[in-house]
Amino acid sequence: MAAKLFVIPFLCLATSIHCQQVPCMFVFGDSLFDNGNNNNLNTRAKVNYPPYGIDFPGGITTGRFSNGKNAPDFLGSFSSNILFRIDIVLITEFLGFDEFIPPFATANDTKILKGVNYVSGSAGILDDTGRAQGDRITMKKQLVNHGSTISEIARKIGNASLAEEQLKMCLYITNMGNNDYLNNYLVPQYYRSSTLYTPQQYAALLIHQYSQQLTVSIFILI
Repeated sequence: MAAKLFVIPFLCLATSIHCQQVPCMFVFGDSLFDNGNNNNLNTRAKVNYPPYGIDFPGGITTGRFSNGKNAPDFLGSFSSNILFRIDIVLITEFLGFDEFIPPFATANDTKILKGVNYVSGSAGILDDTGRAQGDRITMKKQLVNHGSTISEIARKIGNASLAEEQLKMCLYITNMGNNDYLNNYLVPQYYRSSTLYTPQQYAALLIHQYSQQLTVSIFILI
């Protein structure tokens, strides 16, 4: 089960050229969306070495679990009249950001005003997920990090109400749940979850936990 949330409030016409359609984008999830947050963690789930990144601009290794850009990169970059598919979500225009959304590990200064990527490879909905791989930033911790970003944005803008209005117009994207199976339930030599829950019970547990996490993140913005 890989749960995904896409909320896209378009702020400019689809035919507009180089128009940034949302003020900022925040990304949560696992290795599919990671863009470098695991680079300095003590974990086997890191990819800041060749051949990863060989097709990324400049041919550099960034920590993306890909030979090039990942889904949030494509979503954030401008390109007109292109049909982009993420599972069942079809997007006919990208969002017009002039730079990639930075990872939380290195995001600083005013760059956070356009968004932050909190994602961590091997992370999951459950805190225990990915433990056998080493350090990772769980969904719970990613939300804590987002809370600190919100506080910093409010400080930079200098007005909590203005910051709140901006955040309500931002795009939030999350991809989480793969590792709760691949690096938890389906690896009984490291985790007890498959002995504690039937597949149906485990799915229900993940749905409940994930729903609570998303509810908390929405509450932060209200």
